[in-house]
Amino acid sequence: MAIRIAGINLPNNKRIKIALTYIYGIGNNQAEEIIKQAKINPDIKTEKLKDEDIISLREILEKKYIVEGDLRREKNSHIKRLKEIDSYRGLRHAKKLPVRGQRTKTNSRTKRGKKMTMSSGKNKASAQKT
Repeated sequence: MAIRIAGINLPNNKRIKIALTYIYGIGNNQAEEIIKQAKINPDIKTEKLKDEDIISLREILEKKYIVEGDLRREKNSHIKRLKEIDSYRGLRHAKKLPVRGQRTKTNSRTKRGKKMTMSSGKNKASAQKT
């Protein structure tokens, strides 16, 4: 039976520290903190957890951390606010360009998409017509 925490099914065959990182908003360090607070062995697999351990994990996550849908909603509202006040970062978000000062002349292909650069000068369309 898969364990469901914060709307996410945690994988059974992974250590609990790794399985917790499947939840949006929880990384390695936070997963370690949560495990220490719940007093669980970090090397135990998810499928071997007891019901008391699962309940304590859920309680800790609900009380102390913003995860999954709430975190996504909060993040989107921050970006929306930046766009509304016409800040530089908001404009960069709106244009779907890198926001934090990265160069765009040669990098940032994932943001800018596949663009055609200067070719050899031969027109491929005219070569196919003949």
